Amino acid sequence: MRTKRPLAFAAAVLGVTLTLAACGANTGGGDEGGAGDTAAQEGAAPNGTVGVILPETATSARWEGFDKPMIEEALRAEGFDPDVQNAQGDVQKFTTLADGMIAQGVKVLVIASINSEVGSAVAAKAKNAGIPTIDYDRLNLGGGSDYYVSFDNVKVGELQGEGLAKALEGKRGAQVIEIEGAPTDNNATLFHEGQRNVLQPLYDNGTLKLVRSQPIDDWNNQKGGTTFEQILTSNGGKVDGVVAANDGLAGAIITVLKKNGMAGKVPVTGQDATPDGLKAILRGDQYMTVFKPIEEEAEATAKLAAALAKNDTAAADALAKDTSHDPEGNREVKSVLLEPYLITKNEVKRVIDEGYVKASEVCTDDLQATCSQLGIS
Repeated sequence: MRTKRPLAFAAAVLGVTLTLAACGANTGGGDEGGAGDTAAQEGAAPNGTVGVILPETATSARWEGFDKPMIEEALRAEGFDPDVQNAQGDVQKFTTLADGMIAQGVKVLVIASINSEVGSAVAAKAKNAGIPTIDYDRLNLGGGSDYYVSFDNVKVGELQGEGLAKALEGKRGAQVIEIEGAPTDNNATLFHEGQRNVLQPLYDNGTLKLVRSQPIDDWNNQKGGTTFEQILTSNGGKVDGVVAANDGLAGAIITVLKKNGMAGKVPVTGQDATPDGLKAILRGDQYMTVFKPIEEEAEATAKLAAALAKNDTAAADALAKDTSHDPEGNREVKSVLLEPYLITKNEVKRVIDEGYVKASEVCTDDLQATCSQLGIS
């Protein structure tokens, strides 16, 4: 199923010296031209265009704030002209963007799909046109991409489970509500698998009590908040801890907890280390998030694209040392699986120090004193 790789993957395998850019603000987006300028100064000739289709912006700020600028920079560093577009959650737009990139004759197509169905269909079209594809961040079940770059998503879920278990330590019988991601997103399935690796034994022995676990279509934050409120009400207004699959869902859940005078008293998990999620952690409303250094994901994707553009499968295989199981396609997909990190209040500084979020985005007026105490500047 999964093959673990060393923590120092980016340095040891990719040979990349990480220089985290200030463009990692999670609320901005677009091309800042840093790597392109460097390539131009060094006289590197473009190696053609690599197309990248991102899924949406409504449920997570990461796609435009982190992935887009970092993928553009990484692809330019490999001598490519990046064409990075966002489907804005629209399956038809996703298909149209793919058709345009395929007709344009991109060297490689990188697919961060809305769901496996559209992702697999796009990969099949590209393959028919002789264009190699990389599944980015989300594996398209039943698809045809030969390579996949993401984080160890089972580990992401395990970190969420570990975080909640630690927050509820000593509170036997604590009641837990799980608000999960989209059932059509394989990552959401893997997050849930990881959470249950940690939490199921605690549910089974009575240390914790599962009230209900509910996936949320399209990762819709508003729907997640409404669903959580309905479950909370049906449970007599009682909850001791909440598994929220990402920071967007966590924010919606925290809004409901505030309305009920419970914010800060009920630990809530998250993921993506967004500015809003980090602020909620500093305020004590959210217990933890999961930090995924997306620059590593972008750089791994760009290096893999460079190998595939040259039809150098040996070089590609040397990068993709992990494997991911596709149960729908009954296949093992060559993968790059990177390391995620658990972030609680004392680790927020790490995300800022590494350049993914600016201190100014997190240390707003009400949090200046907290930031000062934690050495965040």
